Amino acid sequence: MKKIILLLPILALVSCYNAEHNCKDFKNGKFKFEFEVNGVKKTTFFERKDGIEIETFDGKTDTSTVRWVSDCEYILQKKHPKNMAEEKAISMKILTTEKDSYTFEFGMVGSEEKQRGKVFKVE
Repeated sequence: MKKIILLLPILALVSCYNAEHNCKDFKNGKFKFEFEVNGVKKTTFFERKDGIEIETFDGKTDTSTVRWVSDCEYILQKKHPKNMAEEKAISMKILTTEKDSYTFEFGMVGSEEKQRGKVFKVE
């Protein structure tokens, strides 16, 4: 009985924590993603609308198709890949959302290797 009484406060705390998942709020819009490469901060801007994502990074613009698998998961596929690496689709999964941002996990489709990042809605 003591074990049950000791576990109740822990269970109450765990059950109160619900990560926000308002993924539909981020299906369309203008966004930015900041990340670091060799200690240098980089920013990419992209706009997602009606199954298309247009990304601008380092002065170059690329277009990808967006196929939503669920409200919080989608697959990105470059429309005009320039090499074999760009031909591979990328799996994107929104893990949590906030008012103007979301945390996500991404990786090549079929690969176990995943990375995480945070995207901010700019419009």
